[in-house]
Amino acid sequence: MHRRQFHAALATLALGSSLSPAAFAQALSLASISNADATGALKTALETGAIAAIQLLGAADGFLSNPKVRIPLPGYLQDAAKLMRALGQGRRVDELETAMNRAAESAVPLARDMLVTAARSVTVSDAKKILTGGDTSVTEFFADRTRAPLATQFLPVVKRETARVALAEKYDQIAKKGVSLGLVKPDDASIDHYVTRKALDGLYLIIGEQERKIRQDPIGTGSALLGRVFGALR
Repeated sequence: MHRRQFHAALATLALGSSLSPAAFAQALSLASISNADATGALKTALETGAIAAIQLLGAADGFLSNPKVRIPLPGYLQDAAKLMRALGQGRRVDELETAMNRAAESAVPLARDMLVTAARSVTVSDAKKILTGGDTSVTEFFADRTRAPLATQFLPVVKRETARVALAEKYDQIAKKGVSLGLVKPDDASIDHYVTRKALDGLYLIIGEQERKIRQDPIGTGSALLGRVFGALR
C-alpha cells in the first residue's frame, strides 16, 4: 500500500463512519504520517514493549512477586490445597505454587526472538489496525501470531521445573478425575499446560501495559519517531 492509499484509507475510515469529532481529528492527523513512519514506529513500539515485558517477567520473582501475573493454583485444586494446609502440609502447597511461578519465569525469555521477529514483520496494514485499534491492539497482534508456537516452546521448560515438585503429579491425578466428572476443563487437566497458558497470559498482559505507557507518554520514550506517530493519536 502506497502513501496515497494509506491516506485514502484513513480518510474513508473517518468520513464513512460515525466517528466522534475527536476520532475524526485523529484520523486526519494520522493521514499526515507516512507509511514508513507508521510502520517504523509500530515496529519500534512492539519490539520495545516485548523486550521490556520479558526483562520484567523473566527475572527472579517476575511472576511470583507480581500480583498482576502471579500464577495461583488452578481453581479445582484450591479445596485440596486448603485441606493439605489444614493437615499441616502447607509447605508442600507453597512449594508447588513457587515452582509454577519459577517455571513461568524460566520460560518467558524464550519468547524474545519470536516476539521480536513478529514485531519486525509489521506491514502497513498491520500498522493501521494497531495504531487505531485501542488499548488491546498490541496484545491481540502478538497473541494471534505467537501464542500457539510459544506454548510449544514454553511447555518443556515448565515441565522441567514442575517435575522437581513431586506433588505436581498427584495434582494432575486429581485433575484427571475432575475432567471425567465434568468438573475440570480438559485444557486445565495438566498443571504444566495450565502454567504455560497462564505464563503467556501474563506475558501479553505486561506487553499491553508497556504499549499503554507509550501511548500515554510517547515523548517520554525519547524517540522522535514514537513521539510523532503516537502523539498523533492523542
